[in-house]
Amino acid sequence: MQQFASDNYAPVHPEVMAAIVAANDGPAVSYGDDPVSARLQDRAAEVFGERARIFPVLNGTGANVISLMAAAPRWGAVIASDVAHVHTDENGAPERVGGLKILAVPSVAGRIGPDAVDRYAGDLGNVHRAQPAVLSLTQVTELGTVYSPADLKLLADAAHAAGLLVHADGSRLANAATTLGVGLREITTDVGVDVLSFGAAKNGGMLGEAVVVLSDGGSVAGASADLGEAVPYLRKATMQLASKTRFVSAQLLALLGEPGTPTSGTGRVRRCGCGTPRTRTGWPRACGRVSTRRG
Repeated sequence: MQQFASDNYAPVHPEVMAAIVAANDGPAVSYGDDPVSARLQDRAAEVFGERARIFPVLNGTGANVISLMAAAPRWGAVIASDVAHVHTDENGAPERVGGLKILAVPSVAGRIGPDAVDRYAGDLGNVHRAQPAVLSLTQVTELGTVYSPADLKLLADAAHAAGLLVHADGSRLANAATTLGVGLREITTDVGVDVLSFGAAKNGGMLGEAVVVLSDGGSVAGASADLGEAVPYLRKATMQLASKTRFVSAQLLALLGEPGTPTSGTGRVRRCGCGTPRTRTGWPRACGRVSTRRG
């Protein structure tokens, strides 16, 4: 039976479950210094680009908070759509935990345009205003729409021109890649995304997501000079560092594929747990279990 309530209802993909079991074969060094996590790092560099660094975390809200804290100074603010998950569905975590003001802008079908940056760029340098530091984009949006690579490039260019970094909330990034018929890199690294919250639990995982750092982030005054150096400390401070990280890494690796797996063409065609053929990104094309219900 197919259900359309939420992808959070879906069972764990059999290959993900098998990967968890395989990772349970004997002891391994804790806190991410294990062979599975090392292979995940190698795979992330293949999928997202050689500069990519991946940090497994426990959930999507944690990934978003860590990403935004790494990308913005303590006095910073985050520009996001008025329906963005970071604004409406995380109980104020970016503000409560991260201390970052969310600057919500009106959206059309869940999407915003470069004028969202222009709306707040005039606040830069004004000591009375929270300083815009990050543009956060959700892909797939909360309303089930997607940004094309061209849309993303325009948004990222506008943000970078104003001195902002770009964060992508990619809890359903694989669904966007499948819908657009592109690879994951083509809607992240190649269009100027600096830091990514990468989803697994909504795409066949049991639990866990990842923060993927795609640039050094040094263009914003007050931001970490190196996002990759900031994330490990923020991950621990926000209670998102699992002692047995290998079991989160194993899930992400099962979804992304082992190092050396083709990332384009017809490589890695699979089927979802419901029997739907999988695409080159490794996720379902039209799975009945996929929904953009919030959460």
